[in-house]
This record gives sequence, structure tokens and C-alpha cells, in this order.
Amino acid sequence: MAEVSKDAISGGPRYLPIAEHGLIGDLRSVALVGTDGTIDWYCCPAFDAPSVFASILDAERGGSFRMSAAGPAKTKQFYFPDTNVLITRFFTEDGVGEVQDFMPIRGEKIEAERHRLIRRVVCVRGSVVFRTHVAPRFDFGARPHTLRMDGAVAFFESAQLSLALTATVPLEADGLDARAEFKLAEGESAVFALDQVGGEVAPRRCPRMEAEDQFETTVAYWRKWLSQSKYRGRWREMVHRSALTLKLLTYAPTGAIVAAPTTSLPEQPGGERNWDYRYVWVRDAAFCVYALLRLGFTGEAEAFMNFVTRHISPGDGRASGPLQIMYGIDGRTDLTEHELAHLEGHEGSAPVRVGNAAAEQLQLDIYGALIDSIYLYDKWARPVSSDQWDDVCALVDWVCEHWDQPDEGIWETRGGRKNFLYSRLMCWVAIERAIRMANRRGLPADLPRWREARDTIYRRIHSRGWSEKRQAFTQYEDGEVLDAAVLMMPLTKFIAPTDPKWLSTLDALTEELVSDSLVYRYDPEASPDGLRGDEGTFSICSFWYVEAMVHAGRVDEARLAFEKMLTYANHLGLYAEEISHTGEQQGNFPQAFTHLALISAAFNLDRALG
Repeated sequence: MAEVSKDAISGGPRYLPIAEHGLIGDLRSVALVGTDGTIDWYCCPAFDAPSVFASILDAERGGSFRMSAAGPAKTKQFYFPDTNVLITRFFTEDGVGEVQDFMPIRGEKIEAERHRLIRRVVCVRGSVVFRTHVAPRFDFGARPHTLRMDGAVAFFESAQLSLALTATVPLEADGLDARAEFKLAEGESAVFALDQVGGEVAPRRCPRMEAEDQFETTVAYWRKWLSQSKYRGRWREMVHRSALTLKLLTYAPTGAIVAAPTTSLPEQPGGERNWDYRYVWVRDAAFCVYALLRLGFTGEAEAFMNFVTRHISPGDGRASGPLQIMYGIDGRTDLTEHELAHLEGHEGSAPVRVGNAAAEQLQLDIYGALIDSIYLYDKWARPVSSDQWDDVCALVDWVCEHWDQPDEGIWETRGGRKNFLYSRLMCWVAIERAIRMANRRGLPADLPRWREARDTIYRRIHSRGWSEKRQAFTQYEDGEVLDAAVLMMPLTKFIAPTDPKWLSTLDALTEELVSDSLVYRYDPEASPDGLRGDEGTFSICSFWYVEAMVHAGRVDEARLAFEKMLTYANHLGLYAEEISHTGEQQGNFPQAFTHLALISAAFNLDRALG
């Protein structure tokens, strides 16, 4: 594989491992910053906008914002305590320097639309020579741009988006890129600020004092937000990092919560399991609401409820159900999937996809996740309105009518619909939680019909979801394949966690799907999913496993499994979707699903340990 300029400058590999990244953001978009100081993923002005920097998906064509020591250096990376301000330190022979990366959270509309990204470079010991190379590649590297130097400002301009780079050190043009080399002595600093400009947003310098002020303001914002947390348990650092990560995945203008901020990071190197996760999965976002409510963050739960009320209509007449399984962060429904053939993919793992065809799938479990989150919001935060209750009733009535359809299931298989047990389980949850709400608040509902459907589903799961041969609940009706999704059965209170049938299921899952406390979601050979290749263990399932063992009374085993799982986090406490057999992070990064499951597992394990 040919070497590229990144290697020539930094001496590093073409691609950093997925886990070698931290995350910063402004509640509208995020940037991934590698441990080598390179921003190699950034979409502007929103999570699901085309990329500006995407060298994580193509080292040559994707574009990047490199910042590094000019000579040999060791690096370390950490978050400024209790914030989403990221520090990358460079240790050289002559001194120690650091890059402080952050995106200010601005309330004013015009300043929020600037999407300012600040890189504050500081020498903390001795002296350090730094180099930077800023190479945006608009629209995933497919759209041309021009570079215009105007004094101390570099303007990168394309047909759809213009960025302005200002710096407190001299910038030079390098073709269509900008670069700088500068030396800092102990106590000295330099500031680089990248802004979206155009319309009402005019270019504006970012002097050192302003950068320092915005650093302090951003730190204060995150610490004030985190101070709302009610968690005081054993794993405070990991739980709070997960909470801060979930907050970063929130799109403030609408209250949407994205599943992950990246697209097409491979679940298997060289495989085809590459998906675009920069959208709002009803399931994922609803579970996020549960996790955040657990910690006391009612504002985020309310914002998502408002998103549901405004953008998710239970009466749009779609053949696959009243709801899509996912929406755009602005509530749009068209998420047409296509491939970007000009990008090679992370470490050559094509295809790179934009959009997600799974939006058209039928996944019945989303109704349980959504209505459970509404139930918890109504119970722990604020009572739902009469209009919201009418929407809940419409959804539950639809579930009562359609719960027994085959669907694609929680894992979004592309190998045909089946009668998945997890889908049945969550339809039961949808109806059962709505009945609880109606009874607790005296709300109008067709309770006889709802109870009949709930009880029918219950009996159906026990009669056709249980395998006498396997002595376990199975992936789909009348089958014998195991699936980690059934770990949710006791967590949703469908079955007693010490029921003999459940304990037998837990033992079967442990024997077949668990490896060093890590859990595979299912065996693709036993249950073909329509895709080539293998996959790693699914991190959300690993945390579900911990929680299921807690409820089963196996607390010591649960604690060991949880502590083991924590060792698979990256250096910042972040998780992708999966973990390979060698312990590497795989899939889109970081993933909301994993972090919300960590919060729930920690909460319940703490409570069991007393």
C-alpha cells in the first residue's frame, strides 16, 4: 500500500486504530481527534452533513487537520476532568507541549452557526516545534474547493460550504491546503480556530485571550451539566464519561440523539458490515432516555420527547408500521442509502455508505423501547400531555393489531423476516407499560383489548419461543438458535430473573455466546443474516449480560464481568459497537447503545452490591 503525506510528516501509519481517538463537539456535530493530534473525522454543520475531514475513511482523499510535534514525540491523550475538552500531549526531547481541542457551546444563533473548532497549542515545559497541515476535502472528498489567503485568514471555499481558518501564527498556502510551523517556549501558546462562514456569519479572529476565555467557558459548561448527575457509585468516572458522551451525541436544535457520530467504520476489517449511524434510531434514543433519566438528566429526556412529538407521527400510513425505525436529526424520513465508491474505507474496508436502507425495515421492537421511555419519562420527569397520550394509544392499538408479523428484528438482518422473540418481547413491553400508565393516572384506554393482546403475546413467547431441546428461549419462534437479545427478558420484567427457564437460558447463552465475559449477539452461521464475514462481540450485549446476572443473584460473577468489560474501553473510556477477538474496537465510534448499557449495568450492579 502506497505511503502518503501523512506518513512523511508524522512517521505514523496511514490509519490509526478506531480506538485511538477522542471526541469533541458542540451539540450539533463532533470531531474525532486521533492520539497523533490529527482530526480525521468532522462533518459540518451537523452530524449527518457531508464530511470536511474524513481521512479515517480514506487517508488520501478524505482530508484532515494535522497538528503534531515536528520531531519524534510520544503522545498521551486525556479529557480535562469532567468535561468534553480533549488534551493531546506531545513529549519530545526538548520539551512537552499539548493541544487543547474543544468546540464552544454557544447559545446565540449566529455564533452557534459558526461551529467554531478551537485548537489551542501550549508549551508546558522546555520548548517544542509544532507543525500543522490543514487539508479539508469537502463532501466526502468529492467536491472541489479553492483556497484564498487573506492576511492571517485562510478561506477554504466550496459550492456548498466555506470555512475560515484563523491562527495566531503565520499561515502559508500549500496548494489547496494551509500549513504552519512554529516554535513555542514554556508558557507560550498558539491558537487555531476553524469556523463555518457565510451569510450572517462573518470571519472573526480568535486571539489568545479569547481562546483562553472560551476554554474556561466550555469547561464550565460541561462541569455544570455533569453536576446534575445523581450517580455516586463505584464507577463514577466511567459512568460520567458515558453520560458526557451521550450528551455529545445529542443534536441540540431538535433534541435528537444519534446512534453514533460516524459512518462505515467496519465491524470487521475488510468486511461489508459498514453502516451509517448518524441518525436517530427510535430504539437507541429511547434507551438513552432511560439511561439519562437514571442519572437525573431530565432536560435531555424532555428534549427527546419533544422530538418524538414534533417529528414522529403515529398516523403517516406507512405499510411497515406507523413509525420508521430511524429518522434524520431534523426528523426527515428519507435516508436513502448509497455508496461512495471513491473512498477506500477505513484500512481498505469498503464500501463507505451514506444513508441507511434499514430505515425501511419493519422492526417491531422499537415500539416497546419508545413506550417504555415515555412511561419512565411520565413517571420520573414530567407527566405526558393529553396529545402525547393520544399518540401512545394510537401506537399501542397498532401494536395490538400487528405484533405477530415477522420482521427484520433488532439486529436489522438483511436475510429475510422472521418471527423474532425479541420483537415479540418488546411488543409485550409496549402494551404492558401503556397499561401501567393508564392505570396509574386514570387515562382513557381500551384496557380489555390491551390486556388480551399483552397476555396472548406472553403465552406465545412461552409456547413458541422456548426450546425444550436447548432448554432455552431462542432467537425466533420454533427455532433452536440462541440470541443475546433475550437477555432483555428479565430486564424488562417479562420473566422473573430467577425463573428456572430463565436461569437455564442464561446458562445456555454463557456456554455458547460468551467469551471472557464478552457476548456475541448470535452465531451468523447458525442464523444467516444475509451478509458476508464474521463480527466481534457486541458490547451492549456484554453489559446486558452483566445486568442479567445481577438480577439472577450472580453478583460476584457480574462484577467480574463488568470489570473485565471496562478493560476493553479505549484510553478515554470510550467504546465502539463491537470488540474483536484480539480486543480491538470495531464499528462506528463511539456508540450510544454501548454507553447507555454501561450506565444501566453500573447502576444496577451498584445497587446489588449495596
